[in-house]
Amino acid sequence: MSSHLQISDRLRDLLSHRGVVEEDDITTFIAPDYARDIHDPFLLHDMDIAVERILRALDANEKIVIYADYDADGVPGATVLYDFFTKIGYENFSVYIPHRHDEGFGLHHKALEKFIADGSTLLITIDLGITAVDEVAYAKENDLDVIITDHHEAHGVTPDAVAIVNPKLGTYPDPMICGAAVIWKVVCAVLQTMRDDKKLAEKYTSTIQEGWEKWLLDMVGIATLSDMVPLVNENRALAYFGLKVLRKSRRHGLQTLLYKLRMQQPYLTEDDITFMVTPKINAASRMAHPMDAFKLLTAGNTEEAKIAVKHLLDLNEKRKQLVAQTMKEVNKKIDTLTDNDVIVIGNPDWQAGILGLVANKIADEYGKPAFVWSREGETIKGSCRSAETCDVVALMDAVSDHLIQFGGHKEAGGFSASTDAIHHLSEHLNSAYPSQAFTQEDADEKTYDLAMQPTDITSRLYNELGMMAPFGIGNPKPILKLDNIALESIRHFGKGQNHLEVSFRSSSRNAIKAIAFFATADTFGLSTDTTPSVTMYGFIEESRFRGTPEIRMRIERLDS
Repeated sequence: MSSHLQISDRLRDLLSHRGVVEEDDITTFIAPDYARDIHDPFLLHDMDIAVERILRALDANEKIVIYADYDADGVPGATVLYDFFTKIGYENFSVYIPHRHDEGFGLHHKALEKFIADGSTLLITIDLGITAVDEVAYAKENDLDVIITDHHEAHGVTPDAVAIVNPKLGTYPDPMICGAAVIWKVVCAVLQTMRDDKKLAEKYTSTIQEGWEKWLLDMVGIATLSDMVPLVNENRALAYFGLKVLRKSRRHGLQTLLYKLRMQQPYLTEDDITFMVTPKINAASRMAHPMDAFKLLTAGNTEEAKIAVKHLLDLNEKRKQLVAQTMKEVNKKIDTLTDNDVIVIGNPDWQAGILGLVANKIADEYGKPAFVWSREGETIKGSCRSAETCDVVALMDAVSDHLIQFGGHKEAGGFSASTDAIHHLSEHLNSAYPSQAFTQEDADEKTYDLAMQPTDITSRLYNELGMMAPFGIGNPKPILKLDNIALESIRHFGKGQNHLEVSFRSSSRNAIKAIAFFATADTFGLSTDTTPSVTMYGFIEESRFRGTPEIRMRIERLDS
């Protein structure tokens, strides 16, 4: 099989550096197979119990609540379950996604009171609930059964739910799948049970084409790529097949959004999703209500889709303006903070929904971990980014006595603190940082993957390295090093002239472009009056701007 795939020695070498050495592992990595790589949903903890309870609810026409998180994992996950209930003709259900600012993350008592009052008897969470011990107990006391589907870590006692479907419980083969993937597994398990039972098949699935559930992988793909889960093992297959479905997805909202963004659906890449689609989904919860994104993904016709897309794009523009306005405030006061190893900055009036975006910009610009906060009610809430210099969750754990809550990934996280504690948080974080910082040896361990010549930057190389896609956390794009290349031109582009393009000669006839978004010649110490010799670090990509494919480099670093 591997010889049929024509895997080059160069590709084998790259894979070996990522721990993919054996022939079977290489084949699995390069050529994901649905039947082989997508695990049996019944391997998930409590899946059989969850399926039995859902089928019982369907049979009795119980009122079901879908309760999902407000991000680009929870909203696509809610869409998965919504699509399933709609497909089988079940109507007695509602969708609830909490407001990011008014309610915050998780399962809330006030919402539960509403569900209990309107006669709901089954609530299914998506991408949340694993720590909702008190809330689930309250629901149970009031005859509202709860099925938790989540992928977050369980800390201590788990809720007394009817079922907890979570890959981090039990012995599921890939504990790192995202929340939308978990609820998709539930749908797959319910469908499998229905098809295996003659009466259920006649009632629900006789008109549903075998394999219909694969069409739902467009939502799982968006969530897997958006939620910063490692793109290895089953996640790699979910992202791989998710992209395949996204390129063919018939969703009115998605097609309309891609058209408005001037993106070619058949050629969608993981970057298109994470840099173009995901921010629009997240703009709903950051600037208005997450149901606005849900309406986009579930639009029933083109007219509904156009309205939903226009609204989301307007929200996204407002989000950009608010981030720019907040960054102006940041820049006015940050000079006094840059001597610290960790930048801690905030304002009680800053909007909570954009704090992560602001933290990301600060971390990128200053190369230091950034903790950005605002006030919600009587509590300080914030977001942080690592600048790849430390594990921010480990850093927060080191100062946990001064925080109310915290969580996230190595690169990004969130926290809450008392209004008194925030005044001393910078001091505590900077004291703890030296013991948590990555060493220079860690940072310098691997600066590039392949040393190449300008003549190597071709569609052939792009296609060869593309066999490793999709790229993301756990499977980064291979970084190429081009030594001592002479730049032929340097220019800026974009509305604000805030993006950089340089060109260099790959042969006597062909010039190659290299770009860096949100960077200028000054960023890399280049002079537009000269054509310096530089060493370039970056990755190869294919641009389809205005419909014409073009091989180019994306700049990560330039050394003069």
